[in-house]
Amino acid sequence: MTVKTEFDPKNMSFRRLGPSGLRVPVFSLGGWLTLGGTVVGDPVKEIIKVAFENGINMFDTAEGYAKGHSEVEMGRVIKELGYRRSDLVITTKLFFGTRTGPNDTGLSRKHIIEGTQESLDRLGLDYVDVLFAHRPDYTTPMEEVVRAFNYVIEKGWAFYWATSEWSARDIEEAYHVAEKLNLIPPIAEQCQHHMFHRERPEKEYAPVYKKYSIGTTYNNGIPADSRFAAHSDFFKDTLKSLNEEEGLAKIRKVQALTKLAETELGCSVAHLALAWIAKNPNTSTVILGASKPEQVVDNLKALDVIPKLTPEILDKIEAILQNKPAPTPTFGRPPLDAYGRL
Repeated sequence: MTVKTEFDPKNMSFRRLGPSGLRVPVFSLGGWLTLGGTVVGDPVKEIIKVAFENGINMFDTAEGYAKGHSEVEMGRVIKELGYRRSDLVITTKLFFGTRTGPNDTGLSRKHIIEGTQESLDRLGLDYVDVLFAHRPDYTTPMEEVVRAFNYVIEKGWAFYWATSEWSARDIEEAYHVAEKLNLIPPIAEQCQHHMFHRERPEKEYAPVYKKYSIGTTYNNGIPADSRFAAHSDFFKDTLKSLNEEEGLAKIRKVQALTKLAETELGCSVAHLALAWIAKNPNTSTVILGASKPEQVVDNLKALDVIPKLTPEILDKIEAILQNKPAPTPTFGRPPLDAYGRL
């Protein structure tokens, strides 16, 4: 294939994805709810083209996004734009399937292998860089799950595998199985993480960050004129909660964060929120969503905010949020030296 456009990282920063040697951009682009769903045709091409031109070379999708149409649209656009495959990091996810048969969902060996082949066919690719288990499957033995992902990697259909919305216990079990059987463990977890959802990514996962160096690929929410407007039914519970006391308290915190962002950082609260997640050392990449090319460009302004998040600014953010997960109890034991190994 003739390469039409050479990749230029511009001012994008890159990080390792978990313990692997794979480098991913701090901000990547995903297709959840938008690409192949509410956004199809030429607008998809414009969004991906603008992302690529601004240093984003990682694109995330899933078999369950728009019942496979997200993969179709993403694959079509990548081919039409003529990008060199080795310049790209393509990730997709398996679990929800595109049909409702008894073996068309989940993480059985059958669905992992057949689902991978179907995803590659929709994408028009020989392989993906990372294949995610989109949810844990408690009806399938973990050994079967790990062996199946290992098989997919050995066949060359994926380079790595990862998890999405798994508990720390699930990830730990996968590592134990992989170590016992000399198989390949997952390298990352795609989880929900934002200023109002911190317990799992910051506390529950802390032991697996430390033991296995897994990285997180955070799937970010995007501006109200895209996902919220186009998928009001999907977000109806979230919107309803904003009129309740807990939701109103969040609104007051957002107002305080907005003032901090505008007066001390010279940015919007959206840019602050993205930079705050990216500042976390366990974050490998923040997956952006967009229904318009200009949203991609606007979100990338968060790159300039990251270095402004000094310890003093982070302390001010914590003072506003008041929701930092409590540390693991020591039951009265005195603290260890701050400069020694914990």
